Amino acid sequence: MSPKHLLGSSFFLLIIASLLISPAYTRADEVQLKSDHPDRYTVVKGDTLWDISTRFLKSPWMWPKIWKINQEIKNPHLIYPGDVIVLRWVDGKPELSVLRKETVGAPGLPSLPESAKEPVTTTAPTDARTVKLEPQVHSESLAAAIPTIPPNAILPFLTRPLVVGANELEEAGYITTGLDDRIALGNGSQFYARRLKDEGPEYYQIVRPGKAIRHPDTGELLGYEAVYLGNARRLETGDPSKLVVTEVKQEIIPTDRLVEAPGKVSLPYYYPRPPKTQVSGRIVSALNAVDEIGPFTVVGITLGTREGMEDGNVLRVMRHVGMQKDPVTHGRYKLPDEESALVMVFRTYEKMSYALVMTATQPVHMLDVVVTP
Repeated sequence: MSPKHLLGSSFFLLIIASLLISPAYTRADEVQLKSDHPDRYTVVKGDTLWDISTRFLKSPWMWPKIWKINQEIKNPHLIYPGDVIVLRWVDGKPELSVLRKETVGAPGLPSLPESAKEPVTTTAPTDARTVKLEPQVHSESLAAAIPTIPPNAILPFLTRPLVVGANELEEAGYITTGLDDRIALGNGSQFYARRLKDEGPEYYQIVRPGKAIRHPDTGELLGYEAVYLGNARRLETGDPSKLVVTEVKQEIIPTDRLVEAPGKVSLPYYYPRPPKTQVSGRIVSALNAVDEIGPFTVVGITLGTREGMEDGNVLRVMRHVGMQKDPVTHGRYKLPDEESALVMVFRTYEKMSYALVMTATQPVHMLDVVVTP
């Protein structure tokens, strides 16, 4: 692994360490150390950066807060299973580091598990409890690095179209008929389509516009749910173009639309952070909810790129508590909304975005408000 990638591993820990410094008072945008934080934690397969940060910080999404002042380091996510994260106090301030071998000449420090012991270089200690650990080359591939969030929670939603706009539908190619006048198309079925540009791509996704998504407060049309039907490859250009179905998820029929297929997508690393401005929107869809909206459910929100949304933005979900009768005046008054969950945006469109519910203290509901934390 290159020195840059190695430096990233240590830098992730320094990010958290810097955030753990807590003054006598705290503001909403200041990171606080959890009262029951561990002194050390061994990273295991299946961990995420969010999980690890939750063990140390009250607000886990705030760990990259100082990332922007170190632009020369491109990726702080390079920690791996077996790495041991240790919290120590230096000059009254907390510090996190990675240990991969039992520290020599440091009595009182617990030993590391065998899986975490790797050769390290030490310098002569200035006292019995001081050991300098030099950076070590990590032989694992980048693919083995701990991700920000559970990959399986969002990978199916990174390549499929989730929403299509009215203008996009008007401009998209569409299926006219199958060869031999076949109506329902299956794997290997060839068909004709129109409104495809000759210089267009070779591979397409086949979609059908679903229900309209409107803003619950303004009535504005935000788009149409994209019902993913399958994939196709163009065989011949022209009007009509000839294509063949390469994968079927649902029945494909004439009038279904063709949109450009994305390239191969790998799980991106996200940097959790609040939006740059104060925003307020609502939850208008839940893509993988079964009974209720909870952790790792994908939700659609009424905030898009036009409102400044970016991948990695974290929002608070506010639960509407409702009205309460005053026991003295006997009048009714509105109780303030309460935070019920945190969501992180992972895919944006012009008028709306899709986010993953990361943590939830109460069930999340359709039309709940999402705001800047």
